[in-house]
Amino acid sequence: MKTERDRSGPGEVSVEDQELTRLALRAAAGNRSAAEGFVSATQHQLHRMLGYLVEPRLAEDLVQETYLRAFAALPRYAARCPARMWLLAIARRVAADHLRTRRRRPQHARTPDWAWAAERAGAAEPDHGRLVELRRLVAELPPERREPFVLTQVLGLSYAEAALVCECAIGTIRSRVARARQDLLAWLGPAGTGHPAAGEGRA
Repeated sequence: MKTERDRSGPGEVSVEDQELTRLALRAAAGNRSAAEGFVSATQHQLHRMLGYLVEPRLAEDLVQETYLRAFAALPRYAARCPARMWLLAIARRVAADHLRTRRRRPQHARTPDWAWAAERAGAAEPDHGRLVELRRLVAELPPERREPFVLTQVLGLSYAEAALVCECAIGTIRSRVARARQDLLAWLGPAGTGHPAAGEGRA
């Protein structure tokens, strides 16, 4: 069944996104119920996006960080783009900041997250095994390909919407998604091992 968002034509803002933008503007004016409505309407998609851009076990913390940054910036939001794309762009920067910090910081031993460790090892229920493998391989994509792929193929954004989030041209998004698909098909295909070679797939 198509939603109002699905029925929007090229370049149009969906009814759903128009409502989210109205909620954001009302929240910026101090309306608490609008702020709660904005969070309620966006948190699932935000969590799903961050679960692919970083480790799933860290997604909830980064969702909270995204909302902290978003509400701090909300008084400056001028609705030049739909509020959902504005929020996802903030989430993208939160994920990028987290990954940069993790690369700089020495990794110390910690109590393992057994569920996440099991998934990384492939110890999932049979029905979920392929999904776990796909999630692992998406995590192996270079960030410049992973972000557009997750936005368009996982979250269902249009190329134009993903271009707003990633702050680049639509043609760049199309090219990066196509390359990400090629990488994943190569890794998952009959001849693929499911394990990208070192350095493979880099732009």
